Amino acid sequence: MASVVLKSFVGLRSEEANAVVLQRSATISQPRRRFSVLASKSSPRVAGRNLRVAVVGGGPAGGSAAETLAKGGIETILIERKLDNCKPCGGAIPLCMIGEFDLPLDIIDRRVTKMKMISPSNVAVDIGRTLKPHEYIGMVRREVLDAYLRDRAASAGASIINGLFLKMDLPQSKNAPYVLHYTDFNSKTGAAGEKKTLEVDAVIGADGANSRVAKGIDAGDYDYAIAFQERIKISDDKMKYYEDLAEMYVGDDVSPDFYGWVFPKCDHVAVGTGTVTHKGDIKKLQIATRLRARDKIDGGKIIRVEAHPIPEHPRPKRVSDRVALVGDAAGYVTKCSGEGIYFAAKSGRMCAEAIVQGSENGKRMVDESDLRVYLEKWDKTYWPTYKVLDILQKVFYRSNPAKEAFVEMCADEYVQKMTFDSYLYKRVVPGNPLEDLKLAVNTIGSLVRANALRKEMEKLTV
Repeated sequence: MASVVLKSFVGLRSEEANAVVLQRSATISQPRRRFSVLASKSSPRVAGRNLRVAVVGGGPAGGSAAETLAKGGIETILIERKLDNCKPCGGAIPLCMIGEFDLPLDIIDRRVTKMKMISPSNVAVDIGRTLKPHEYIGMVRREVLDAYLRDRAASAGASIINGLFLKMDLPQSKNAPYVLHYTDFNSKTGAAGEKKTLEVDAVIGADGANSRVAKGIDAGDYDYAIAFQERIKISDDKMKYYEDLAEMYVGDDVSPDFYGWVFPKCDHVAVGTGTVTHKGDIKKLQIATRLRARDKIDGGKIIRVEAHPIPEHPRPKRVSDRVALVGDAAGYVTKCSGEGIYFAAKSGRMCAEAIVQGSENGKRMVDESDLRVYLEKWDKTYWPTYKVLDILQKVFYRSNPAKEAFVEMCADEYVQKMTFDSYLYKRVVPGNPLEDLKLAVNTIGSLVRANALRKEMEKLTV
């Protein structure tokens, strides 16, 4: 397989367009938080230093957590094994994330304002008609976004270690340290690395679906999907088609329980799929996804192949003593859409905020009750979103006829408006009662037609 260096990309916007988006980003940015003191008066003060916290994993969750900790007066150490990691990820981020996390526009490869949802029978529905002129879905490359967030954490005072986390020894007494074992890949030791240990007061596990931190606290297992993605370099003429457009393919051929995608990047497209139930067939499903998109990517050259597990639901345990899990390590990927970047960054920040608050900006020791403040806030804010998307996946991804009904439903402008408003701004959008009633009737009608079609297809196969 040929490999090439992916060139850097300096945005797509003119100065005038940048000004519009920046103005919008400013309006959706969260006000700067003022932390209140939550630490118990019985919490012992940390003697002669500030609280020391290790963040294991340097993706959006780890980078956001490390930055928040460092800004809050915590001695912060972030450990990431691969600083140029390219996770197989569609790379879509909501508009609110740009303002909320102060992301520079030049790390956004593409502004997607149009999407095509393509059914098993290749019926295509155009989505995006309800978007306002300034609204879009940002497309990023994970190696670019992750590096930016880590660099910002380092600028805030976090220490970044290029190393492989191996295991941790749990404390032997109430306020004793956690001892982390890792391999330090510094320039002096070469590829083999150097085995080292690190003592810390608390640990944030942001080390992905195969989290070793989660294993260290016996956090339990979860179902996971396999995501498989190829980055394909296509001609400039074909790339124009994807300038501001993304495609989603549904059907048992591309995935029996998820979808296939073609998402535009700076100078190439990311073509991928995922599945929970048919992991052994992932390469066949990927071939089918390429076949469905063949007219638009024909002649393209595969420049990178990526595969990675993606959690399907939160772990049974996400906090234990002075250890907390965030991002994929905690299982924060939504059903139906597979979105994870925003929720990873948000969970990392929320967890770090709880530690900063509970420790009085690093002056006191924290305990499990401080970390549970993050967990309670997270569940209260986002648990309904996860449950709704779980139901949608069970209803509409169960068969090809149900997927046809799903695509039919997506043609409705009211559905598009509610979906995009909720996705772009991560808030519950109040519906119109009359439109909600119409939507319910239309959804039932689509499902009835889908069920009738399924029965007819079963007769043909008998």
